[in-house]
Amino acid sequence: MSQLRIFDQSQPMNALFMSRDHAEIAAQLKLLGVRFERWQATDVIRSGASQEAVIAAYSADIERLMQENGYVSVDVVSLTPDHPERLTLRQKFLSEHTHGEDEVRFFVAGSGLFNLHPNDKVYEVLCEAGDLISVPANTRHWFDMGAAPNFVAIRLFNNPDGWVAMFSGDPIAEQFPRYEQAVA
Repeated sequence: MSQLRIFDQSQPMNALFMSRDHAEIAAQLKLLGVRFERWQATDVIRSGASQEAVIAAYSADIERLMQENGYVSVDVVSLTPDHPERLTLRQKFLSEHTHGEDEVRFFVAGSGLFNLHPNDKVYEVLCEAGDLISVPANTRHWFDMGAAPNFVAIRLFNNPDGWVAMFSGDPIAEQFPRYEQAVA
């Protein structure tokens, strides 16, 4: 189940707010300019489905977002607990960073943990299958997929080069709960 916890940046173990209500999560994130939606597939997605089949199942929503926001490319990322680069990939996303474009992810299967740091608060968003999150450009954040990632996500980009990060150098992400604590 999707979850939002909000922390004061100086109190990483004491949530000020917590909700599992999708509408309430979306309303809180909207205040930050973050889009949070639920999508339904038009076809059944089977394990091991091709990138083309996954994109086709969500084509109406993908097309809507591409037209609304000028995204120029879409792809699918799939990580499993036995992926040979899972630990390297996890480390890459765990440090606070920004992007010059929106970071748009739709979780087809599995889950992942976004932490947004737009001010003196940290917004921990557990995204699960059916969740779309769009983090606005230049928003400080980090992402944790856990030590045994298991998710399929559609990604949309303005930049044809795909995921390009600018790391802040702030060690704040090291102080906050990891994926394993959020899903426990």
